[in-house]
Amino acid sequence: MKQTLRLEELFMLALGIFFFQQLDYSWWWFIALFLAPDIGMIGYAWNTRVGAITYNIFHHKGIAIAVYLLGFFTQVQALQMAGAILFAHASFDRMLGYG
Repeated sequence: MKQTLRLEELFMLALGIFFFQQLDYSWWWFIALFLAPDIGMIGYAWNTRVGAITYNIFHHKGIAIAVYLLGFFTQVQALQMAGAILFAHASFDRMLGYG
């Protein structure tokens, strides 16, 4: 079961990369911003409860999808990029067993 979940996350990571690839951004944007969602870990400087909340906000796939769709429907590619990277990053973390 654990391997199946990791395989699912790998496919979702590939899906996030695919959606990013559809945009007019250079690949260095993806590489540069891929670890940006980990800024949510700064909440752990306050305490574990705040840290868990901020980390989960930055790693929630529903939020990533909502950001991407908002960008899609408003034709704002920067939002689409942010959503695709958030989605890919969350999938990557879960594939590794985090989150």
